[in-house]
Amino acid sequence: MTETALFLSAFFTVFLLVFQQQNVIHRHRGWGTITSLAIGTAQLTLWRYVPEATIPQLAAALIGGPVGFNAALWAHPLIVKRTTA
Repeated sequence: MTETALFLSAFFTVFLLVFQQQNVIHRHRGWGTITSLAIGTAQLTLWRYVPEATIPQLAAALIGGPVGFNAALWAHPLIVKRTTA
């Protein structure tokens, strides 16, 4: 369970940071505001579990980041295009 929470919180932290970077580049203010709140939530979850994490749990968190990075680069244009079209 903790491995899943760490993977997902790392995934969403990095996903949302990359998504936010794209929002800034393209000046999507509404998306930027929503994403900022979501980043805080994901980071709070990550900070909650990391201090007492075991090696497998830390591995789950480390894997979540790169997966989140690539997912955000793929998803941002699809999500923004769908909502602004």
